[in-house]
Amino acid sequence: MQATDAAAAGGSQGKIAVDSAVRVYPGTPREVQGVVVEDFGDYSGQSVDIGEHHIVDAARRWAVRLADGSLIFVDDDDIAPND
Repeated sequence: MQATDAAAAGGSQGKIAVDSAVRVYPGTPREVQGVVVEDFGDYSGQSVDIGEHHIVDAARRWAVRLADGSLIFVDDDDIAPND
């Protein structure tokens, strides 16, 4: 499932791929640094609703190991290359 030529988050900021150093929630008070460990790309799926019942949200695209060792899952809008 790894995609080494993944789409850039935010357009022209640079490529994000597995093993890339990144900033999560860039430009916010929650900004943290980490390394991409998986790109789920097209496998991230879609949310599921049955009638009026919301079953599950879509999965996030990127799995990022943070500097403190924890794992976080984010979408393109929440990640940027670590310049």
